Amino acid sequence: MASLDGKTVAFLLTDGFEDSELTSPWNTVVEAGGTAHLLAPSEGTVTGKNGHTQDVDVVVGDADPASYDALVLPGGTGNADALRLDEDAVAFTRHFGAQTKPVSVICHGAWILTDADVLGGRRMTSFPSLRTDLRNAGATWVDEEVVVDQWLVSSRTPDDLPAFNREMVAAIQG
Repeated sequence: MASLDGKTVAFLLTDGFEDSELTSPWNTVVEAGGTAHLLAPSEGTVTGKNGHTQDVDVVVGDADPASYDALVLPGGTGNADALRLDEDAVAFTRHFGAQTKPVSVICHGAWILTDADVLGGRRMTSFPSLRTDLRNAGATWVDEEVVVDQWLVSSRTPDDLPAFNREMVAAIQG
């Protein structure tokens, strides 16, 4: 397996995330030797829509995006909708796009990218219901298992996690 030794990856989410879209990429990062941090709008614990709970490592408003090598944005409709309304989460996400640091996004997780205004000229995929929003934000939307466009890795649903995880690790490695 690829090595992510010395890499620190931010996972940005809140309650209502799609459980497997956190746990599968998280385990992949850790198994590859990377350090994973869960960032959320408030401290405490977050709960996925299927019941997975996990402690928050860092409140996103207190996080320095420069101290992270990559960003992962899990999906889940409630999670994605709440995050895009959080100014600190949007600013944190915008930093990665502006710095062209690796961002891996799956399912509804892509919604925050529209508010971060980093999709101009990007080719990507997502859960199909986001297609119009992503196009309106400047992306070229396609229906594919995984899409890699420079710094952005995107996938549609939990069914795509094996391909998503593979490309996420490759992007973080550089």
